[in-house]
Amino acid sequence: MDDMKDQKAKAATWFRDLRDQICAAFEALEDTQGEGPFSDQPAGRFEISDTKRDAADGSDAGGGLMSVMRGGRVFEKVGVNISTVYGTLGERAVAAMAGRKGLDGMKDDPRFWASGISLVAHMQNPHSPAVHMNTRMFWTPHGWWFGGGSDLNPCIEYAEDTAAFHAVQKQQCDKHDPDYYPRFKAWADEYFYIPHRNRARGVGGIFLDDHNTGDWDADFAFIQDVGLAFLMAFLPVTEKRRNAPWTEADKDTQLVHRGLYAEYNLGADPDNYFK
Repeated sequence: MDDMKDQKAKAATWFRDLRDQICAAFEALEDTQGEGPFSDQPAGRFEISDTKRDAADGSDAGGGLMSVMRGGRVFEKVGVNISTVYGTLGERAVAAMAGRKGLDGMKDDPRFWASGISLVAHMQNPHSPAVHMNTRMFWTPHGWWFGGGSDLNPCIEYAEDTAAFHAVQKQQCDKHDPDYYPRFKAWADEYFYIPHRNRARGVGGIFLDDHNTGDWDADFAFIQDVGLAFLMAFLPVTEKRRNAPWTEADKDTQLVHRGLYAEYNLGADPDNYFK
């Protein structure tokens, strides 16, 4: 397999473009927030910092941008991060990847390259749902694939919001393959399930990994639509709920749900072995 230099550049550029679109849209929400208990404070803005990754020998191993907004009118805290990293996978990761993906050649040539965007947003208003999104591309000399998705995490669920969020995911998936949405919805339902609580983290969305049909251009177009689906699905729900009146009991419900979110990330996330 070649090093896919052009495809890597296109993917990394797209993740940066998506990051720019999301940050601009979120700051626009902050600018237009004219109601609620936080409307008299300055509109939230992202603080941007460079991130850098070093290899074990101190050589360059990539990096990215961390964009964080805290204490906004609409967003209590949101992070939109991108990275492009490369180097050599450690022994543990090589063993996990070789076993999970059947890439036995990883043991002899453990080079990798990865680029992606990751987002988590927590809201001021308890009626406005939290959300998670990520999309990514991974390359090794032995294979490449895309992964990611988005899922909604309301502490106070509205059935119409859940339906609207899923409708956008389905619309974007159906543009590529009518089998995608049911398959990736089921994957998200399983992925974001907390076994010891016997419940899901939120109301789901879509999730996929190891996505490689053999047609890089088609798969890249699909992962772009997965990313675009995020704003298309999340912004209308946020517009609808960001000015809803809320009580201290609603806020307590939100804080309890955040504990559930953190519990999932620390204990139930299937990808914790990479963290």
